[in-house]
Amino acid sequence: MPKIEVYSTAVCPYCVAAKNLLKARGLEWTEVRIDTDAVQRDTMLARSGGRRTVPQIFINEQHVGGYDELLAADRSGKLKQMLEPAA
Repeated sequence: MPKIEVYSTAVCPYCVAAKNLLKARGLEWTEVRIDTDAVQRDTMLARSGGRRTVPQIFINEQHVGGYDELLAADRSGKLKQMLEPAA
């Protein structure tokens, strides 16, 4: 199972959309709330190269980006490749 992390906040429609897309693909993820934990917010900033918007999504430690990038990866087939186990 791929390791998927979604950095999010409580009131973020793009976070909801990203989680719905992952759910529709039958995937599980760990949600990391940055609105309630400043340390996690700092971790997200460091891991994402300074991106401040949510969601910030990581699959197997690889930064995907936000919802738009996740959707684009899904449509292009890149998401499927990212989810495959490493050979």
